[in-house]
Amino acid sequence: MKKLLLMGWLLVSSHLFAQKGIEIKIWPEGAPNTNEMTQQVKDGPLYVEEPVLTVYPAEKSNGMAIMTCPGGGYWTLAMGHEGHDMAAWFNSQGITYAVLRYRMPNGHHEVPLSDAQQALRIMRQHATEWNVKKLGIMGSSAGGHLASTAATHFTDAETRPDFQILFYPVITMDPSYTHMGSHDDLLGKNPSKELEQKYSNELQVTPQTPPAFILHSSDDTVVPVANSVNYYTALVKQKVSASLHIYPVGGHGWGYNDSFPYKRQWTGELEKWLREINK
Repeated sequence: MKKLLLMGWLLVSSHLFAQKGIEIKIWPEGAPNTNEMTQQVKDGPLYVEEPVLTVYPAEKSNGMAIMTCPGGGYWTLAMGHEGHDMAAWFNSQGITYAVLRYRMPNGHHEVPLSDAQQALRIMRQHATEWNVKKLGIMGSSAGGHLASTAATHFTDAETRPDFQILFYPVITMDPSYTHMGSHDDLLGKNPSKELEQKYSNELQVTPQTPPAFILHSSDDTVVPVANSVNYYTALVKQKVSASLHIYPVGGHGWGYNDSFPYKRQWTGELEKWLREINK
């Protein structure tokens, strides 16, 4: 009996993990802006020749979809544990899942957001095909900054996510507690105070900002936990539904890794939260 159960689990899990994503070019006719990168430069930021959205449609959709922006300090992309590795888990919940390979800003702050907003438009264009009724954005670290930027800088209904999920996110561009690598790569080394404030997303929350699920570790020495705490406080002040989960240890960059000691807790809480907002 145990062998049969094990074989059944292996068949199911291998089916889930074997599912191949659908790759969609974000700007098939060319992007409307540039980060002035034409090739990979040694010791330079990651060169993304063409931004690509990889979509994993759920076989039995519950009407939800999540598009994620992996982290990497606006310098590179952690496409595995903060991206593709979560596809089978979200699909098993009936959620269509997508991973965005976006361009690095290289000091051109508008570039990543334009990629994220275009990817959201594409997801909505396929809403009937993939049975998407609620579309959320997710991001980790600097990808969390991009996700929270999309959640606070949307321009219309197409580019407004219905919810946001943020893993140990960079939220602020305030030099006193931002992640300076992300700050410099996004804005340049000597940006104006106005530009820093524009991309300090705790200052950009309004009552129209979508509901948020936020995760962080107290001992994160890369991105101070104050980023998440202050964003949560700003959301609550504007009466936006928000759920904040801070774990005592774990550091930074754990994503979907099994090594994170609170993985069972955060996955369970996020599953529950997603069920609640999908009612």
